Amino acid sequence: MMNYLAHLALAQPTAPSLVGNLLGDFSKGICLVSLAPSIKAGLANHRAVDAFTDADSAICLAKRQFSSTRRRFAGVALDVLFDHFLTVHWSRFYAEPFSRAKLALYQQLAHAEPLMPAQMLWTMQKVRQQDWFESYQQLPRVGMALDRIAQRIRFANQFDGIITEITPRYTELEQVFLDFYPRLQQHVRQQALEPIIMPTQR
Repeated sequence: MMNYLAHLALAQPTAPSLVGNLLGDFSKGICLVSLAPSIKAGLANHRAVDAFTDADSAICLAKRQFSSTRRRFAGVALDVLFDHFLTVHWSRFYAEPFSRAKLALYQQLAHAEPLMPAQMLWTMQKVRQQDWFESYQQLPRVGMALDRIAQRIRFANQFDGIITEITPRYTELEQVFLDFYPRLQQHVRQQALEPIIMPTQR
């Protein structure tokens, strides 16, 4: 459970774009040179989103305010939390209701499966079958997901329980997201790394 929803929301509504915009989290062992140009464009968009996010001063400040024992994982925590905020405030940024947009994304992901590498395919099937995007709306479920990520880390860490640092700062971090996401949308539009597909072309 990472910020899959944000990457998909910032993609174009085509199978190659959706796959490319997710591929940044699943590219290990993949021969990127052989990818179709449309998937490469999606991957470039994913990387532009990550680079813009990592360089943003408000995001950097929000990461630094986590405790020293958990700060190493603050970026992961914010990725997941920002998907939560995106579901909660979806109507601020998109005209289509979240419930309909979520179902459309699930359908598009199912159609895109032939283009997915094995690990992405397995993960996206879990996303759809377990309705992860719905669970993003519930903060306790976000905490559980972060703890599961902590358990998968292959070295000793104190990431577990990071939700206890998020909860008292919830309103502050929510405002960071609400200020940041429109800037991210504008950045994606300005970069124009993928051709724009109008909704009527879905």
